Amino acid sequence: SDMQYLCQDIVWDYKGDNYAASCKDKTVRFVDARTATETFRIAEAHDGVKGVKVVYLGESGKVLTTGHSRQSGREVKIWDLNKLDKPLCVEKIDTAAGVLMPMYDVDTNVIYLCGKGDGNIRTCEFEDKKPYFHRLNDGFRSTTALKGVCMVPKRGLDVMACESARLLKVTNEAGVQPLSFVVPRKSDAFQPDIFPETASYVPAHSAEEWMDGSSKAPETMNLNPALAGNQQNGGKKKRFTTVSTLSQDLKRAEERIKYLEGKLDEAGISYNKE
Repeated sequence: SDMQYLCQDIVWDYKGDNYAASCKDKTVRFVDARTATETFRIAEAHDGVKGVKVVYLGESGKVLTTGHSRQSGREVKIWDLNKLDKPLCVEKIDTAAGVLMPMYDVDTNVIYLCGKGDGNIRTCEFEDKKPYFHRLNDGFRSTTALKGVCMVPKRGLDVMACESARLLKVTNEAGVQPLSFVVPRKSDAFQPDIFPETASYVPAHSAEEWMDGSSKAPETMNLNPALAGNQQNGGKKKRFTTVSTLSQDLKRAEERIKYLEGKLDEAGISYNKE
């Protein structure tokens, strides 16, 4: 698709049928990924001159954009894909200058607002009804400025420690810092309310099927370690044998061989003894 202007952000929707791209002209374009044709757009999603970021809010039919207002204040807007003439919700954040990079956890509906040059990361929650946007606690606080950020897939988290998210924070001088967000729970048991089934490593379809029009949600997996060997698409759980067990198995096999060779000798049957 010919964007015509410098592209600032590209994100895929939940099923991988379309992608959204924000450009320097303040417009967010929605593109059919198979035909590379623009289907609809948000003209001037934010009035400010700073960059615009966008993220799909799962299968809700909503998208979230971050940008600056005409008064240079940072803001978040939530849009309905079926009615893009005006946002469903506008939330003022602060007056900092850095671009807000939203990270969305589709399993828990939690939004992590990460500002370029900020030390803090705000946590918010999306709800598919009014008022749509809720601020949670203070999130993560630090004096080390953020340069870039990404989210670790759920299957890479310490679920038994109730680690609900882990962000990788890129800094100027301190390298890449992993930031863990943990839900406090007294129980040591697996918490299914925090960890519903999540996207697995198994593809939903092949590239050829996708090009032919196949539209499927991601294959999911259960994060409960007790069910790790019984995943529908994850295969059998690996079994590891110790040296002691292998030695015992070998000893039993040698005794069995010796017994069978004796029976062959008694019957007068010749065989290769090497």
